[in-house]
Amino acid sequence: MIEAISVTKRFDQIIAVNEITSQIRPGAVFGLVGSNGAGKSTFLRLLAGVLKPDEGSLTIDGQPIFENTGIKRRCFYISDEQYFFPNTTPDALRSFYASIYPNFDNARFFHLMEGFSLDPKRKISTFSKGMKKQVSVICAISAGVEYIFADETFDGLDPVARQAVKGLLAADIAERGITPVIASHNLRELEDICDHVGLLHRGGILFSRDLEDMMQDAHKVQAAFSAPVTREDFPELDILRFEARGSLVTMTLRGRAEQIEAAMQARTPLFWELLPLSLEEIFIDETEVVGYDIKRLLF
Repeated sequence: MIEAISVTKRFDQIIAVNEITSQIRPGAVFGLVGSNGAGKSTFLRLLAGVLKPDEGSLTIDGQPIFENTGIKRRCFYISDEQYFFPNTTPDALRSFYASIYPNFDNARFFHLMEGFSLDPKRKISTFSKGMKKQVSVICAISAGVEYIFADETFDGLDPVARQAVKGLLAADIAERGITPVIASHNLRELEDICDHVGLLHRGGILFSRDLEDMMQDAHKVQAAFSAPVTREDFPELDILRFEARGSLVTMTLRGRAEQIEAAMQARTPLFWELLPLSLEEIFIDETEVVGYDIKRLLF
């Protein structure tokens, strides 16, 4: 299990990660989402042991990560900024990782390279961005690790490759119980694969929740009333966003569907419907509540 307790990381006067407390259970697919500069990449580097927390505790199975060779051999980090040794090939990279990870599966590496139509003898510098990401994913899957920390893994991949990568991760979760932690701006991709989501904002974590529970707890209501209404007319509801144009109302809410239905029926609207929210809509509404208002950027 990964456990972060009040983890803070600073770069001079910039607080990149601010007192993050969270738990990631084994076998979960944990998605990290957040606004630009929220601290997602920094948190992944902390998890991978590339960086050391300035304050707080960050452990895997009760052991600190930084400069812990035993723990690092159980983890693989895929950076958003791909770097490879000059003039190296995937085969040379395989040899390098095989010397580090005792459970590296060479046969699986070559099988996956063939499946993705990648030449193991070709220089990686001649690969496209998407092909480089594929090589990194293949190395991570072949390394036989328990934890994979992936930063924008799906960025640059074509739709077929994205589905293939999701399938590989799902297979290893089912067969070996690996724990992927995936940071991404593509929230629709995370909806398809993650079962738990942590929302970062300005270095801190707004919430860390089970994705299914969160989706069931977030709704949009569209309604028409015989007379204008305001947010104050619904004191029993947890309203994140309220928009009214005359008697037409659109609300984004937290809460169970039964509670929302009861509140709407009690006010006898002319028409109303309850709609589910996507992860992207939830992200926009939650960050807007704490001051990251997209309307300020657009108007």
